[in-house]
Amino acid sequence: MNDRSIACSTVHPRPSARAAASGMRASLPATLPRVARHSHSPRRRHVAHARALACAAIVAALSACRLPGQGPTPAPLPIVPAEAAAARGIDVAELQRRLDHVMTQAVRDGAFPGGVALVGSRDGILARSAAGQLDVADPTVPDVNTLWDLASLTKVVGMTSGVLRLAQDGRLDLDAPVQRYLPAWTGPGKSSVTVRHLLTHSSGLPSWRPLYKEATTPAEARALVLATPLDTTPGVRMVYSDLGAILLGEIVTRAAGVPFNEFATREIFAPLRMRETTWLPAPSKRARIAPTEVDPWRQRHLRGEVHDENAFALGGIAAHAGLFSTAADLSRLARMYLHYGQLDGVRVLDSATIARFTGRPDAPLSNRALGWEKPSGSNSAGHRMSADAFGHTGFTGTSLWIDPAQDVFVMLLTNRVNPTRENRRIAQVRIGIADAVMGALQGCAENASILECPGRRR
Repeated sequence: MNDRSIACSTVHPRPSARAAASGMRASLPATLPRVARHSHSPRRRHVAHARALACAAIVAALSACRLPGQGPTPAPLPIVPAEAAAARGIDVAELQRRLDHVMTQAVRDGAFPGGVALVGSRDGILARSAAGQLDVADPTVPDVNTLWDLASLTKVVGMTSGVLRLAQDGRLDLDAPVQRYLPAWTGPGKSSVTVRHLLTHSSGLPSWRPLYKEATTPAEARALVLATPLDTTPGVRMVYSDLGAILLGEIVTRAAGVPFNEFATREIFAPLRMRETTWLPAPSKRARIAPTEVDPWRQRHLRGEVHDENAFALGGIAAHAGLFSTAADLSRLARMYLHYGQLDGVRVLDSATIARFTGRPDAPLSNRALGWEKPSGSNSAGHRMSADAFGHTGFTGTSLWIDPAQDVFVMLLTNRVNPTRENRRIAQVRIGIADAVMGALQGCAENASILECPGRRR
């Protein structure tokens, strides 16, 4: 169905998708108030606000009609009122136009079959755009309630947030040796590796090993991770390591006294009402899950099972990959971070610990904070986020960046690996989304370079 307001856009992939939605809209008013873009007059802003309220009422009415597998009606996303956005110097219509343009072009260029982009502040959503469809065989247009395989976003959404919670409670010492929590993790050089080394990917571990080819059970896969030797002296260089993230999940389990996924669900997701965020999603949710790759190893098209082979070998529950979530759920996590650890009156994380985890590290090894990535000028943060920003990407085509200094988050969820991981166009799309959004928020002309328009910082 078409869910469109001043802060909401759906880009339909083809006439057949529009036709499918038209039946749902048959009982709606023939016309809705329209507003010209780039207008700043009070009258037109009033019309825009009235149109947003009318569309919100329509969306609420349509949400009562749930299709099989869609589950219960989710709570509506909080929208930043047009007047509030204008008071902060944000032209929401222009922001929406630029976001739609990048998403539409990405689908045309074959960067992904379908995707959702969401932009918001601590107060709510500023713009959202959906483009394409879930699969060539499924013309469903994705929305904020579509479930996506987050891939390595699992590292920050689940694992890092869990580590942060334990650290703030004094139950986990970042500068303690890993062996304090995992005594079985032995071998040359390992006694000097700390939890902090694992979080900054400077432990000396290799980036990866094919657990799915070497192990026949999750227990065997975990044993192989523990047995993997270092290939570099700890603290000498940064090597992005899935193995280190898996170990961090084991550390959370040991420090918390419960499996790390249960700890993250209980201490992070539940208080934030992220009810859709889970490992091993239920089969009843399959229709809402974006398919990923036609996997040559498993010999099937993956939908509802983790794409990452090693996470699959670990039973589908792993700290480096395996989490599924929606844009609506992740927006609550992002807004919690922008509120420095709390949301809707519920304190989830400590503001001082968040600052410690997301600040730029002292070591010149890399652009890694504790678990999170920092803007580098060449990564998916683009060129306009502040030094306070932090984010991460996921192999399946996901990314999330949070900039507290500018009170904004930028999220992109896609299934770019459908039907094959060899499609690598997503890198430029991520940068394009970040720069389009931040340029609009900073009052820069479209496609203006950072030299042409340094931009105002809000």
